[in-house]
Amino acid sequence: MSDSELVAFVCCDLGSIVRGRSLPASELGARLDSGVGWTPANHALTPLGDLAEPNPFGPLGDVRLIGDASTRVRLEAGPGHSALELVLCDIVETGGEPWPCCPRRFLREALRDLEDELGMRLLASFEHEFQLSIEAPSPPPFSLEALRAAEPLPARVMAALSEAGLEPELITSEYAPHQFEIPLGPAEGLSSADRSIVLRVLVGEIARRGELRASFAPLLDPAGTGNGLHIHFSLLDGDGRPALYDAARPGSLSELGERFAAGILLHARALSALTAPSPASAPRLEPHRWGAGAVCLAQQNREALLRIPPLVGLAGAEPAPQLRLEYRGADAAANPYLALGAIVRAGLDGVRRGLPAPPILDLDPSELDEREAARYGVGALPASLEESLAALEADDTVRGWMPALLHDAYLAVKRAELEAVAGLDLGEVCRRYAAIY
Repeated sequence: MSDSELVAFVCCDLGSIVRGRSLPASELGARLDSGVGWTPANHALTPLGDLAEPNPFGPLGDVRLIGDASTRVRLEAGPGHSALELVLCDIVETGGEPWPCCPRRFLREALRDLEDELGMRLLASFEHEFQLSIEAPSPPPFSLEALRAAEPLPARVMAALSEAGLEPELITSEYAPHQFEIPLGPAEGLSSADRSIVLRVLVGEIARRGELRASFAPLLDPAGTGNGLHIHFSLLDGDGRPALYDAARPGSLSELGERFAAGILLHARALSALTAPSPASAPRLEPHRWGAGAVCLAQQNREALLRIPPLVGLAGAEPAPQLRLEYRGADAAANPYLALGAIVRAGLDGVRRGLPAPPILDLDPSELDEREAARYGVGALPASLEESLAALEADDTVRGWMPALLHDAYLAVKRAELEAVAGLDLGEVCRRYAAIY
């Protein structure tokens, strides 16, 4: 480490933009406890770069970015490029008290309630899709040729993610042009959301070093399939045993899992304001896009908002540790701490209410008649960000999970985004957001 190298203290804001400040890397140890100064109004910046007006902060106040040493990541320098080093931060008051708008705090408190009320811990992983800015025609989807044509980026990305401890499971070419998907290994609680942010940073940096751009935007082409962020999660009891598996029940999903899933489905429309929160997000979630065209629980069905992935019996694999739920209605415009925290709280609400098991869809939603389509929530997700925000405001339970300051700031940012793209056609909206994420 040279004296000229920098380390960035960063946070992920309400629009899922990674922002922060850099200082000499030699000062990292001395700054971990005291952090660096930050301005509350930075949380009123939209992804488009404008300050939301009005916002609950104005020009007043100061907060601090306090680095979490366990999140420290370093990507070594390459030819013509300096090293990248960063630490993910909590945002706190200047006296060290928690700040209501800190997204890491939002998730941390949801996880605390999960453990306090149910004695459960969350195991989660994020599965990102992204597209590279390659002008040449794209090779066939899912092909080895597509992976090889993008080299050396895939190999460099996988090596960097492994070095950072993110446990990438694989990289695959996907359906859209120059699109790739990387699922990460599961991690407990807060660490899983941390990994999501670090993946985006590292993929973006490696693409930049290769004179490319990696876009995680929800939709680059209005006629395309878009880039999803699939959130896989399971629950562990106090002894670390899987709590979602029960071979005797439909889908092998335990009663706890059924109620947890039912809570997520109950609040699905309001959740979309936090998990699919850009003006380019909702069109990706229409039916027949293999995103989340139906607000239901399904088994091995990629049109459902909640999916039970297959259990693999090869090589003597045990089923219980494999059983998990996959939330398919998110994208990279979502702050991962807010998205995962809201999913946890929705599941908790389903358990508190003792909600009945949701029916498991075992057909293509396009094959359902009108009555069955309504039963399984086909096309029931909000059709726009405006509808998502209205659903959030109408759902007293979901709105109540957010401290008043966070709620007001979040709505200010999202309404400012809507105002900034008002009058633009979907193609132009997609282009604007492709340049951001």
